[in-house]
Amino acid sequence: MILTAIVLCEVAFWVAILAGLAARYLLRRPRIGATLLVLAPVIDAVLLVLVAVDLLGGGTASWQHGLAAVYIGVSVAYGKRMINWADTRFAQRFADGPAPEKLTGARYTAKCWRDVLLTAIAVTIAGVILGLMILLVDDPGRTAALSGYFGILGIFLVVDVLWAVSYTIWPRKPSAAPPGTRLGA
Repeated sequence: MILTAIVLCEVAFWVAILAGLAARYLLRRPRIGATLLVLAPVIDAVLLVLVAVDLLGGGTASWQHGLAAVYIGVSVAYGKRMINWADTRFAQRFADGPAPEKLTGARYTAKCWRDVLLTAIAVTIAGVILGLMILLVDDPGRTAALSGYFGILGIFLVVDVLWAVSYTIWPRKPSAAPPGTRLGA
C-alpha cells in the first residue's frame, strides 16, 4: 500500500507542478498556477499521514516506509529547485523566456556546495521522519527495516560532498560551443 501511495504522490506532485505551470503560461492565469503549485507540499503531507496511519494501525515497517521518508526529505529540500527548474523551461518554451544558463567554473562549484546543503537538509528531514516512525511505533520488531536507512542517508550525503569536492578541485570548463548557441542546462 505504501509503495502505491509513494508512486501516486510522486505522480500527483508532478501533475500539480505541470498543471500550475500550464495555468501560468498557457492559460495566462498566474493565480490559478500559483494555487496549483502550492499543492506540491500538501501532497507530501498526505504521504506522511498515510505512512503514520499505516504504522500506527499495526503495520510493520518495510523498505517502502523508509523510501517514503527519503522521498519526503528530498521533496521538501529540493522541491523549490525542482519547481524553478520546470518553471524556467516552461517560460522558455511558452513565454519566450531565456534559455537556462549552463553554469561552469566557480559558479557551478558554488551550486554543487549549495546542493550539499540541500542534501544535508533532505537527509536530516528523512532521518527525523525515520526516527519519529521508530519512536511512535515503539516496537523494534515492526521497525527493523527502517534502521538501515540511516546508513543509506549517510551515503547520499557523502557522495554529494565528494561530488562538490571534485568540482572544487577540477572546476567544470565551459563548452567549446560558439557564442549564442543554446547549451541546454
